[in-house]
Amino acid sequence: MSEYGVVQTRRFARQYKKLHDNVAVDVDQAVAGIVAKPESGELKKGDLAALRVVKFRSQGQLYLLGYTVEDTVRLVYLECVGPHENFYRDLKRNY
Repeated sequence: MSEYGVVQTRRFARQYKKLHDNVAVDVDQAVAGIVAKPESGELKKGDLAALRVVKFRSQGQLYLLGYTVEDTVRLVYLECVGPHENFYRDLKRNY
């Protein structure tokens, strides 16, 4: 069974670029875990039903990484990343 490919959305790329280097390393580790096991994230309900979220800690703060999975083409789309504070509110506004 081969691994999934990874595609960054524009929103994710902008957010990732603004992260501190230490946090970016932790995001990269979270992405590696997602690629190995895409169903590991928590599936959301309601407006964000297609979204999965993985939580991780970096620099003493809780961060969330939102992504979607396309099984037919074996791709993981990285949708957004950021601190827990207002994560879902900002995501719903632009999703």
